[in-house]
Amino acid sequence: MKKAVNSNQAPAAVGPYSHANTANGFVFVSGQLGIDPATGKMAEGTNAQAVQAFKNLENVLADCGSSAGLVVKTTVFLTDITEFAEVNKLYADVFAAECPARSCVQVAALPMGGSFEIEAIAVQA
Repeated sequence: MKKAVNSNQAPAAVGPYSHANTANGFVFVSGQLGIDPATGKMAEGTNAQAVQAFKNLENVLADCGSSAGLVVKTTVFLTDITEFAEVNKLYADVFAAECPARSCVQVAALPMGGSFEIEAIAVQA
C-alpha cells in the first residue's frame, strides 16, 4: 500500500509532490534542496546547501520510519560537478557505514537557484 508523507521538519514542497512515499517497506524520498525549513530560504553556497539538504533528507526519512543508515540508493544533483570532492566529504559523514549505491550528475539548473539536491530510496525500520 502506498502512503504519501509530508514532514513538518522539512521545507514545504516547491511543487505538486510529497516529500516521500512509502510502499511495501520502501521509502522513496523526493529531491531535497538546501532550504532551511524555518525560514524557507536557500542556504548560501553548495556546501551549506548540501549540509541543509542532508538534514532535510534525514528528517523526512525519520518521519517515514527510516534513517540514513537504511538508505539503499541516492541520486545527487550538482550544478557544478567541480564541487563534487567537497560534497563527497559531507556525503561520507552522513553515509559513514555501508554506503548506499549512488549516482551523481551535473545539471543545468535546480529549483530556486539551488546548486545541490539529493533524492533517496530507503527501507523502513
